Amino acid sequence: MELKDSNYYYVGFLVLATVVVAKLLSSLFFSGSKKRTPPEVQAFPLIGGLLKFMKGPIIMIREEYNRLGNVFTVNLLNKKVTFLIGPEVSAHFFKATETDLSQQEVYQFNVPTFGPGVVFDVDYSVRQEQFRFFTEALRVTKLKSYVDQMVTEAEEYFSKWGNEGVVDIKYELEHLIILTASRCLLGREVRDKLFDDVSALFHDLDNGMLPISVILPYLPIPAHRRRDRARKRLAEIFANIISARKAAGKSENDMLQSFIDSKYKDGRPTTDSEITGLLIAALFAGQHTSSITSTWTGAYLLRYKQYLSAVVDEQKSLMKKHGEKIDHDILSEMDVLYRCIKEALRLHPPLIMLLRSSHCDFSVTTRDGKEYDIPKGHIVATSPAFANRLPYIYQDPDRYDPDRFAIGREEDKVAGAFSYISFGGGRHGCLGEPFAYLQIKAIWSHLLRNFELELVSPFPEIDWNAMVVGVKGQVMVRYKRRRLSID
Repeated sequence: MELKDSNYYYVGFLVLATVVVAKLLSSLFFSGSKKRTPPEVQAFPLIGGLLKFMKGPIIMIREEYNRLGNVFTVNLLNKKVTFLIGPEVSAHFFKATETDLSQQEVYQFNVPTFGPGVVFDVDYSVRQEQFRFFTEALRVTKLKSYVDQMVTEAEEYFSKWGNEGVVDIKYELEHLIILTASRCLLGREVRDKLFDDVSALFHDLDNGMLPISVILPYLPIPAHRRRDRARKRLAEIFANIISARKAAGKSENDMLQSFIDSKYKDGRPTTDSEITGLLIAALFAGQHTSSITSTWTGAYLLRYKQYLSAVVDEQKSLMKKHGEKIDHDILSEMDVLYRCIKEALRLHPPLIMLLRSSHCDFSVTTRDGKEYDIPKGHIVATSPAFANRLPYIYQDPDRYDPDRFAIGREEDKVAGAFSYISFGGGRHGCLGEPFAYLQIKAIWSHLLRNFELELVSPFPEIDWNAMVVGVKGQVMVRYKRRRLSID
């Protein structure tokens, strides 16, 4: 018995020694191939980092970035979300193919709102064709005609203001932008006859997009039921408009018509359901971004008089050159106003997080040379709201300074292509970016030429509670009508 036991001990010792030697050899010869996963956010078991995340994504990102660096993983219930912060590590996020990093799984909560058969409810090849429809609807020749409609809407809207008064500029710009979107995107029939009805329905759609909707988009709550009724009624309205246009042989100059005329590569025309879904997606993508950015732009201009003077001087210069006219090409010359809008959007991107689902392993290398392996199955995220304020890219990053984009500084290019990501970038960059800038320029060029403006309420705060992060509360502005003198 003792001999047997001693044999067992001897064999056990040999096995243990073999394992130790094998591990030593492995560490010596194969250490370069050892995977290093990102550091994880310290959190409670089971619920993971959900509590930290719920107190505010940007607060959590700031804390963990300062503690863990550019790359870290947070456990949200049964999902691992890996954040890539900064252009050095987020390049793969923006450049990867859909087969490697996919939008479809993480944005499924949009399907009840956009409807079946469009965008995130179809496979990538179909989605690419639908994105081509958006591209064609927003090409330069189309944008030029849209600008004429934007200018007309601004002139008509602000003609109803008195000679002087006080308004909530946030409300005014929200209302004007939905009017402009109705004319340029949804069609004249909606703008002229159905605006109130369609606006109310879109309001119900909008209010049906709640934080809980991201996790449980089909939860039978009142907001979701109103959303579903509104989506059904919008489909009926647009089916009638499409049918009437086709029967009359009408061809209007708007996005609706562009989608009606669109065809897939196999020659199949778009269906009424697809057209409605694409229009809803277009409005959702553009309306909030434009109204929020218009409001922030105005708030900053009225707070910082040097930039207000600069954009007014630019308008005077353009009026000397072109007279009262405003068109696509004249808006394109407004470089100072463009930088002021871009800086407001840097500080306040409406989408604070962008998400992808990882279908394969990939590696990233940080600024200080650390390499991390991101496993297949992780959700991968980046944050425009945080990345746009990194101090090693932007000087005094929390300060409003449009001149940081001027020739000679161009801070948004110093650290590479993805230093500025308010409109995303790479394969999934925002198709509506040119439309948004033109719309905001058209509105503010009209205001600058026709009114003296003064911010009379405190400078606004950020509304972190909204799904699309915007401006909190009212933004009260005193106006006085005047004609801009070019003497």
